[in-house]
Amino acid sequence: MIYMYKIGVIGDKDSILAFKALGIDVFPVVNAEEARRQVDSLARDRYGIIFITEQVAELIPETIQRYNNQIVPAVILIPNNQGTLNIGMDKINKNVEKAIGSNIL
Repeated sequence: MIYMYKIGVIGDKDSILAFKALGIDVFPVVNAEEARRQVDSLARDRYGIIFITEQVAELIPETIQRYNNQIVPAVILIPNNQGTLNIGMDKINKNVEKAIGSNIL
């Protein structure tokens, strides 16, 4: 059986609005509680990939960590329109190092 997962983006309105033009579902949030509820809601609603701005992810580290330990949904941190905090790249570097034993990036 083939499962069709959806893709969603969570973050501040100005940073995520452009994703709507790509056909990706956007979910603007303004605080940690909204962000936490939205991530949990998307995970229940068959979203296979959840992009979340680094600035919002920084507000809900325990929620992000909980989903990092699961295969689906994949939670991917992206910079917002103001720039990056390097949280997403740091996570990629740590995962690469864990997988192959050294950081090749």
